[in-house]
Amino acid sequence: MRITNTTLTAGAAALALLAAGCGTGTTPSAAAAPPARTTTTTTTTTTTQHTTTAAAADAGRATAASAMSARYGSAAQSAGTRTTATRTTAARSTGAAPARCRTTGLRARVGRQDAGAGNRYAPLVLTNTSGKTCWVYGFVGLVLIDGRGDALRTRTRRESVTPHRVTLRPGASAHARLHWTVVPTGHETRCPSSARLMIIPPDEVAHLEVPFKATVCDDGRIDARPMAPGTSL
Repeated sequence: MRITNTTLTAGAAALALLAAGCGTGTTPSAAAAPPARTTTTTTTTTTTQHTTTAAAADAGRATAASAMSARYGSAAQSAGTRTTATRTTAARSTGAAPARCRTTGLRARVGRQDAGAGNRYAPLVLTNTSGKTCWVYGFVGLVLIDGRGDALRTRTRRESVTPHRVTLRPGASAHARLHWTVVPTGHETRCPSSARLMIIPPDEVAHLEVPFKATVCDDGRIDARPMAPGTSL
């Protein structure tokens, strides 16, 4: 019985020592806690540093973007101003396109008559008396008027000549060559004589009148060419 009790006593002592060792083993676990807290603190500090750095970078980018926008905005505004100024200058230099010459801005006359073998030729001259550049294009209309103011039979025949636009600066002139015959034809025994000539400029309705003493045969036929530059045939 003593052996058994001694054995039990020794076993109990061993269990006590084992229990004490197990308790000692928990102490390192408890001591390891502060490093965990240190790690957490370090992690928090690093995160804060990253956050601060990222915020600073964003602020820097925002400042740079603002400066870039202001710079390019000023450049775009300057370019737009230059473009507008260029267009304005171009518009001022070119001005509006000239318009058709109107009757109220023209003066008419019939130049010297050239005679030859029963035929007569003369330039019908139109001069720009307005203060603006204008143009004429095509054929004039004609009506012969006698000394009493009555209209004579007039046949204006357009010659087969291609017309071209003639631009007239203020004071410049263009002419149309007129041709007629003074020899009676067909049933004619005598040809009427005119005192004046009514002239309708190309594409106009209002007319001009000028002195025009001529004998026009062939039933008042006058051949006319389109307007051309200058005053002479």
